[in-house]
Amino acid sequence: MNKIEHIGIAVKNLEESNKVYSALLNIAPYKEEEVISEGVKTSFFEIGQSKIELLEATNPDSPIAKFIARKGEGIHHIAYEVTDIRSEVKRLQEAGFEIINETPKAGADNKWVVFLHPRSTNGVLIELCQERRGDSDISDTGDNR
Repeated sequence: MNKIEHIGIAVKNLEESNKVYSALLNIAPYKEEEVISEGVKTSFFEIGQSKIELLEATNPDSPIAKFIARKGEGIHHIAYEVTDIRSEVKRLQEAGFEIINETPKAGADNKWVVFLHPRSTNGVLIELCQERRGDSDISDTGDNR
């Protein structure tokens, strides 16, 4: 793992939370995006070499909506940047970690993502992310270049 890529924070209202974090960090979000497959709208703030991702549910069945219903707003996950997501998944599986989605899927901010179940990481949802490059689909081709 290269670094903490971002910390994901579940919020009820992205617009209002953007105002809070803009005031707190004294910067505006550099990107807002909807990930339809995950039922979420996101915004990103860059802080040094890491980021803060705010996540608002766009439907009541989304993972973020369920998280907020169970736990309220707050830290949802910690994401780590990796160079080769498939190799990292294999290494972590062999080490006994429970992988939620073994096949990388397209996530926000131009990343391939895989999640580790909190049962195997002391109660913290862990996201592995790798920059998406080119037009190849890592989930179909296995191409990690």
